[in-house]
Amino acid sequence: MSNKLSPIEQPYPSEVAGILAAYPQQDGYILSLFRTFANSLRFLKKGVPNLLDKESPLPLRIREIVILRTTANKNCEYEWGVHVSIFARAAKLTPHQVAATASKVVDPENWSPVEARLINVVDELCASGVISEDALAGFESDWTKEQQLEVLALVGMYHTISFVANTARLQNEQFGASFPA
Repeated sequence: MSNKLSPIEQPYPSEVAGILAAYPQQDGYILSLFRTFANSLRFLKKGVPNLLDKESPLPLRIREIVILRTTANKNCEYEWGVHVSIFARAAKLTPHQVAATASKVVDPENWSPVEARLINVVDELCASGVISEDALAGFESDWTKEQQLEVLALVGMYHTISFVANTARLQNEQFGASFPA
């Protein structure tokens, strides 16, 4: 038996199948990432809370900027590409903005001032786990406490997702976008 982390295949054990049934899927297809989570029943149930629900205190556009920037910072083309393909249009991100989420430099011309400050916060969190005093002042003025916690949870969750996808060497989904050249 291999200890290589990889997506499990059908037939799934009944408890795993029951949990995976609640995960998002397209025509019965369950993403490789979710099937990789299924290597641990505990992780599948508890490891990655679902923060993409309609009850989020953040608008979809903001959630996607945070997710795309975090996964780009963690060099996780798999998850970045899934989110670009599934959510970028609904989040009203232009193709140029999508590409900019994977850029090392934040060009304020691409973003509103609030979005540019948020991207800076995500970059600082990804780099050091700490928000500088200047960035923190803007973060606190731009977002409610509930929204701040949601941003922090998303950055943390998508670090974990990036670590799983990168460690499992997940190849992009057939529909997934690739990082810009």
